[in-house]
This record gives sequence, C-alpha cells and structure tokens, in this order.
Amino acid sequence: MSTDIAGQAKKMGYKNIKVYLEGEPAWSKAGYPLYASNDFISKGNIVLIDLRSVEKSEAGRIARSVTIPSATLKDKADSIPKKAPVVIYSDSEDEAVSAMKVLKEKGLKKVALVPGNIAGWVKSGGETTSGPVVTTIVWKRQMEKGEVSITDFLKVAEGSATDTVILDVRNQDETTAGMFKNAISIPLDQVGNRKGELPKDKKIYVHCTTGARAGMAAKDLINAGYNAFFLNEDISCKDNTCSVTE
Repeated sequence: MSTDIAGQAKKMGYKNIKVYLEGEPAWSKAGYPLYASNDFISKGNIVLIDLRSVEKSEAGRIARSVTIPSATLKDKADSIPKKAPVVIYSDSEDEAVSAMKVLKEKGLKKVALVPGNIAGWVKSGGETTSGPVVTTIVWKRQMEKGEVSITDFLKVAEGSATDTVILDVRNQDETTAGMFKNAISIPLDQVGNRKGELPKDKKIYVHCTTGARAGMAAKDLINAGYNAFFLNEDISCKDNTCSVTE
C-alpha cells in the first residue's frame, strides 16, 4: 500500500517522496511505539489500560479505563484477550513504552499508546472520570460493517457455496507462496482497473493477509456496485493450503 500511495503523491506533483517498505510491522518489531487517535480511544472497541497507581486512577483517569498498575502488568497480561486492540497510558512515556514491550512479549500484537499520556489526553480536551477503579477486563470482538465471518468465508473456500467468489488482493510474491485454490487473484493496486473480471451477480468475499487491504478493496467494490464483503482475520498459505486464524 505504501508504494501505491507514493505513486498517487507523485501524480499530485510531490517530488521528495520516500517509502518505508517494511512498514508498521517492522517498526513495531523494532520496539518503536504506535499512537492511538483520540476518536479511537473514546469510541473504539479496545482495552484501555491505566498503568498508574490505584490512587492516581481514582483521582482522575480516561473514561473507560481499566486500572492495571505497571508493576502488576506482567502477571495480569494473560487476562487480556489476544485479539483485542490495547491502548495504554501512564504519567511517563518511558513507563508506557516499557509496558508496551511487556505486552508484545506476551503475544499481544495490537498495542498503542495515548499521545502525551494522561497529561496529553487532558490537554486535548479528552473525557475523564474519577472514583472507584475498574480492574476487570470485559471485551468482545465486534464485527465491522461489511465483514464476513470465518464460518461463511470457509464455506466458500471449501466450495460449498456457489453464489459467492473469493477475491485475493495480496501481491504476487504472497500468492506465489500459496492461495485458496478457487480464489481470483487481483492485487489491491490493480482492483480499480480490473473490476470487470469480477461477477456482479455474485457476492465477493475479499481477503488479504490481515484484513487491512481486504477492507480497502471491498469498499472500492461496493462503491462500484458490487456485493462485496471482507475477511478481517490473519491468513497464511502454503501451496494450496491456507489457514485462517482469529
């Protein structure tokens, strides 16, 4: 996606363009932090964790926070659902980054920080609350609009649904390693010009590797009049055998 966006920027007249090819996965793997938007913190289906002491959290915290002091985070990390997007904050950046690394080591992949921690949130006008803290995590994955379930997707992948086709929008390097045997392969950056290869009288289930590109392609197809849905799960393929992980 980065090279595609760079190409669009070039067409718009920008000249000093560079692409970080390894992208967010490499950035995160190297231990650098990601930051959540205020809207995502306020409304997203997330686990929001206050790393400060119970006393500080009682005095004032971001609404919806679960209080898990940093000293106890490692022991309580297993109680956090592995698929949940997690956003954490504290009084200091160093403490928040250290906590992020702990959660990553525990297998949590979607971890972000509050920009500026609690002080940054207050300064930006974010909502706060006070009083007795919440210490129990309650989170349930919510399907997004236009998302297809694993069960329905696999029915098509196994050939038991004839009114639907699978569209694989991964790039050629990825599909060379393997793909669903009955899938149509059109890389994301080619979907716009190759829509005519897809049937308008059938549903289209789009997938990539994690769901990000699939969501973009499905939105594009819907705008063009197709009955498209996307799979928001992790997929790995070898030869003609692919596995889907929640």
